[in-house]
Amino acid sequence: MEQTEQKILLIDDDLELCALLQEYLSAEGYVVEAVHDGEAGVQRALEGDHNLVVLDVMLPQLNGFEVLRRVRNASLVPILMLTARGEEIDRILGLEMGADDYLPKSFNHRELLARIRAIQRRTSQLQPHQEDASDLLKVGDVTLNVGARSVVCGGNVLDMTSAEFSLLELLLRQPGKTLSREELLLHAHGRELNYNDRSIDVHMSNLRRKLGLTPAGAQRIKAVRGVGYIYTKDDSESQ
Repeated sequence: MEQTEQKILLIDDDLELCALLQEYLSAEGYVVEAVHDGEAGVQRALEGDHNLVVLDVMLPQLNGFEVLRRVRNASLVPILMLTARGEEIDRILGLEMGADDYLPKSFNHRELLARIRAIQRRTSQLQPHQEDASDLLKVGDVTLNVGARSVVCGGNVLDMTSAEFSLLELLLRQPGKTLSREELLLHAHGRELNYNDRSIDVHMSNLRRKLGLTPAGAQRIKAVRGVGYIYTKDDSESQ
């Protein structure tokens, strides 16, 4: 993907790590700004024109979750959370609050770069472009506009993170078909499933909450035990 001056905001109080990441990501063509406390992180995330935020959970003044909450209240900028290794609750909470992905510390710099590029690929596919018929997906009272990156459900416009939007698009393209968790994770995050990865389940929980029930009172997205998820086709005909 060819883009000029991709800007990353790094919010972490580890000065040595920030310096290393700035050097590494700058060599990969990114413009990296680093701030070292939660208050400054919120301010820069909302004031700046960054393409992506890398946010640590453990921060002075405001912790990463509070930063995430405040930013998500006003912005859909993609956010990659850095969590303590082994702290599954941090990863789940971050995703539930609107993070696009997470990476446990300590991580390999190449893995961080791969996660950043995967988020970029998703968001670049969601940029507005000239609309055509294939851009509009409609199932029942849900309409997803691929080009405009918008979702309308029951006449209400819904806010979606890039991962949630990507998953909903895949589900709406194949209503009535069970999609495996492996397929969904690869589509949403560009990586293969491992045994303790709960991110798809959390994203699906978020989608269910945002979409609500059908007019008939049924779940729109159903879990298929041991397999994956299905967007129920019998709610109404897809167009």
